[in-house]
Amino acid sequence: MRANQNLLNRMRLASGLVLFAFLAMHLANHALGLISLQAMEVGRTVFLTVWRNPIGTVALLGGIVVHVALVMHALYRRRTLRGIGAGEVLQLLSGLAIPPLIVLHVIANRLLHERFGIDDSYTWVLMSIWVADPLEGVKQSAVTLIAWAHGCIGIHYWLRLKPWYPRLVVHLYTLALLFPVLGLLGFVAGGREVEALWQDPAFRDRFWADLNLPEEAAAWAYQTRDTALWAMAAFLGLFGAGRAMHYAIERSRGLLNVTYPDGRRVTIQPGTTVLEASRQNGIPHASVCGGRGRCSTCRVRVADGFATLPDASEEEQKVLRRVGAPDGVRLACQLVPTADLSVVPLLPPGAAPKDGFRRPSYLQGTEREIAILFADLRSFTKFSEQKLPYDVVFVINQYFRYMGNAIEQANGKLDKFIGDGVMALFGLEQGAEQGCRDALEAARRMSAALEKMNEDLKSDLPEPMRIGIGIHIGHVIVGEMGYAAAVSITAIGDAVNTASRLETANKEFGSQLVVSKQVADRAGTDLSGNPERQLEVRGRTEPMTVYVFDDAMELPDTPAHGRGRRRAKTG
Repeated sequence: MRANQNLLNRMRLASGLVLFAFLAMHLANHALGLISLQAMEVGRTVFLTVWRNPIGTVALLGGIVVHVALVMHALYRRRTLRGIGAGEVLQLLSGLAIPPLIVLHVIANRLLHERFGIDDSYTWVLMSIWVADPLEGVKQSAVTLIAWAHGCIGIHYWLRLKPWYPRLVVHLYTLALLFPVLGLLGFVAGGREVEALWQDPAFRDRFWADLNLPEEAAAWAYQTRDTALWAMAAFLGLFGAGRAMHYAIERSRGLLNVTYPDGRRVTIQPGTTVLEASRQNGIPHASVCGGRGRCSTCRVRVADGFATLPDASEEEQKVLRRVGAPDGVRLACQLVPTADLSVVPLLPPGAAPKDGFRRPSYLQGTEREIAILFADLRSFTKFSEQKLPYDVVFVINQYFRYMGNAIEQANGKLDKFIGDGVMALFGLEQGAEQGCRDALEAARRMSAALEKMNEDLKSDLPEPMRIGIGIHIGHVIVGEMGYAAAVSITAIGDAVNTASRLETANKEFGSQLVVSKQVADRAGTDLSGNPERQLEVRGRTEPMTVYVFDDAMELPDTPAHGRGRRRAKTG
């Protein structure tokens, strides 16, 4: 069933692209009015060559029928409009508004051409909706903008899941504005030209003679329009009644329960997806693609009842593989419970399109051996008491910028800024040994960056800033942790606490850097020329062996960072 739904979604997209291409060419043709009416007529010849032939006609009419049918099918299946975004609501309303607004325009052009052989030239169209009935011209301009907005929203929802889209979105947005603006300006220019020509009686006589419009054509057009509007109204009425009857029948069947992490339990009818269950009951649930099974942001971990679930379709499995989802994870928009179920949404309700791409496995929570670096400014509290708040914020932001750059240049992952302190993780993907080498390189770069910052800000600082750095390695739990907007990648475990205490030990030694022996050994760095010290660490029964440096730039080169140290000194 879900596999068929994915096929229908692709057909809806394909038919929508056909209609969007038609509208884009139509607007481009309008834009030629900025040159002349004759240019519009020449462009129309090209336009008709593409669309008014057997292949183009089948593609256009087929696109209209398929798109409308699948949109109504999607509406029929949707159990609630709660939880959908403003863009989806706008797209839905604009899609429903287009047919009744455009029906007379279609009749007065294509159908009059087919039935009475009328040459629906731009002169004929502009005379009809600019000269004879300006209100109809305003209406057609409005429906053009509505249709264009409808198509642009649909394309945006489709493309924003592509990794390259953010790089091109500004250019595509510019094109999305230019097409309707130039098209409407060309329409106005062409209308004015026809209006000027219409003042000439000889032109009017020649126009009517060439058009050869039968007397009954106008009455037929308006009668056909009224019939079409009544048919649309009747269809919507029957659609609504059928939808209500369908869900009344479903409601009479046995009910299922879906339980969420906060203990909230909701009751649903069979055939309802987990995403629909969330929306029906006002439970925030991420879904960037609107529940079409393309983005993976609605994914959930099935905490209880996984064995009762139907197998995921190949399309769903493809999306889950794309993001590296572990066992027990399903897409909420594709998951139709057949028995009671407990689920845990894996992404916050405000998830962005980038969250639908493959992400490192450690973000989902894993135990890893990594190097942890803590750094803290010395005597910054005293400095902040002597300065205005603006000066304090300026200096601390400069400090974070210098330290952040140094850490990132050494392949570190900034965990968080804590007051005037910094925590960074190394070796998340490169492994523990490389992580230790990178952490030592980061310490060198941070020391060099602090010297440069002190030089750059010497007029703002009463005395040079000093820093303490501690580095340790160990097994920790890594993952995205937090709540709402405060979610970030972090690590927890004894090694994190130990690294923090090594940083604090710089106060005892009067040094800039304290490194555990484990880090030096794993990095392959020979520190035998530096005296080993024993450090009592709170929470540990045995003293730790550490190396202490008054200046982190005194660290010897590691195998992978010999040049990096020289760059750090000169940077």
